[in-house]
Amino acid sequence: MKENMGKLRRTHMCGTLRMENKGQEVILMGWVQKRRNLGSLIFADLRDTTGITQVVFDEDVSKESFEKAGKIRSEYVIAIRGKIEERQSKNPDLPTGDIEVFVQELRILDEAETPPIYIKDDDDVSEAMKLKYRYLDLRKPSMQNKLKIRHKTAKIIRDFFDKNGFVEIETPVLTKPTPEGARDYLVPSRVNAGKFYALPQSPQLLKQLLMVSGMDRYYQIVKCFRDEDLRANRQPEFTQLDMEMSFVDIEDVLEINEKLIQKIFRELKGIEVELPIKRMTYREAMDRFGSDKPDLRFGFELKNISNIVENSDFKVFSGTVKNGGDIRGININGYADEFSRKDISKLEEYVKTYGAKGLAWIKIGQDEISSPIAKFLKEEELKAIIERLNGKPGDLLLFVADKPAVVYDSLGHLRIEIAKKLGLLDKNKFEFVWITEFPLFEYDEEERRFVAKHHPFTHPMDEDIELLETAPENVRAKAYDLAINGDEICGGSIRINNSQLQQKMFKALGFTMEEAWDKFGFLLEAFKYGVPPHGGVAYGLGRLIMLLTGSDNIRDVIAFPKTQSATCLMTEAPTKVCNEQLEELYIDIITKEDK
Repeated sequence: MKENMGKLRRTHMCGTLRMENKGQEVILMGWVQKRRNLGSLIFADLRDTTGITQVVFDEDVSKESFEKAGKIRSEYVIAIRGKIEERQSKNPDLPTGDIEVFVQELRILDEAETPPIYIKDDDDVSEAMKLKYRYLDLRKPSMQNKLKIRHKTAKIIRDFFDKNGFVEIETPVLTKPTPEGARDYLVPSRVNAGKFYALPQSPQLLKQLLMVSGMDRYYQIVKCFRDEDLRANRQPEFTQLDMEMSFVDIEDVLEINEKLIQKIFRELKGIEVELPIKRMTYREAMDRFGSDKPDLRFGFELKNISNIVENSDFKVFSGTVKNGGDIRGININGYADEFSRKDISKLEEYVKTYGAKGLAWIKIGQDEISSPIAKFLKEEELKAIIERLNGKPGDLLLFVADKPAVVYDSLGHLRIEIAKKLGLLDKNKFEFVWITEFPLFEYDEEERRFVAKHHPFTHPMDEDIELLETAPENVRAKAYDLAINGDEICGGSIRINNSQLQQKMFKALGFTMEEAWDKFGFLLEAFKYGVPPHGGVAYGLGRLIMLLTGSDNIRDVIAFPKTQSATCLMTEAPTKVCNEQLEELYIDIITKEDK
């Protein structure tokens, strides 16, 4: 039996009632979390987005409501009118646990089948089921809380930028395909047959045009799209906080964003972020942590021992140095006893997934040193290695010998993996660091040319401009990322605003001016008419919300996310479309079998 609300109008939310409401008549509406029939009394937990209140159906209070309550089940949608009383058996785990509502009137607004997943935070259902029934998963208090934190974060951002002279400006979703590092999502145009729009990977070029237009300070919370193979915590569509400022250099951009981060963490976490946030160059970050987004919550820093072992009898080490490689190690301080030889073998298999050929190790005991490589090392070499890594009894030293990129990648990930296993990644501890002076270029082995590490409009460090034509691999960029606990939260740069310098940049990237105009002509045309120095950053909003909520999975902080294969299990998107729609767009579908 389903009823309508009629003249009932909700007076309170379920999670807001307290002892000070005792004696009041209230009207509540929500879902039945659970029901307990004790014969003479029926208890139900009534849930809405604010929390749970216990309601009581008593035949002596309302015989009609009591009889009707016998039919309700979990997830029924009901409305009740009743009086708040002090609860006899109080529940200290509930904010509303001191009171209960004795029901005088009950209306069943909608019935519910047994849900395919439990509506509780500690369920163990598979992620696939959660995504298929996302609307049920979102009924859980923990999931709703994550979305509320996302909302509050966006509000803090908007309030902050408004007070600091920024203007929120929307940029187009249908735009021109431009090379920005990932594959575009293309949208066919019906009225321009054979032509395509692209969904924006970011508003990069458009926000630069807003600086040309004289807007001075812009921001936007914007959807971006990248058709790329998905890795952990990546989505095909994601939300970006985008901002740009005119007449600024690096310090101006970092300073305003530090104040924003400070405000967000103060208001949402009660944490006072000390300013200025520490800085570290890209080179220092790679040398010490093997990563350009280092996690500083623990040690295990990389140490270079190449000069100690370059002439060693251990050919794995000396041969690597001779061939231009590096040997670096990390010290798992005080945890040697936590790792058996079998455990170390598993670590070796782990680093191999990042291209390393093996993992050498030295375990330091109270009276002896255990290591399969010690017999190949001279006594003075072994002593120097231990000193370089500040080794002491109880330490485990781990080494990788390979090309620098492989050493950084494997040891950088290994230190995180070990910290995870040892329980050293405290979600309530936050370590912030700006990484600066990124390389302007990186060499693409497949294309056999330098490509922009960020994008072609990133300004080189002033003192490195002269190297653009002679030694592009040594040019540093006016680029910066903010890393928090090993995640890149935002990244940006100062942009080129000088046409001569921009031409040098294109030349270094192997673009002819014709190619540059074909790809970026609308921007280059605008740059003829006076461009202010400008720069900005873009935040991955989802990653920031993950940190604020303590989530490990970016899908937890998005209302309706996609899977790792870029599909939606709930709506079953993407799907095939009918032939009529394809014909309107002048599109033929060619399957793999047709090729």
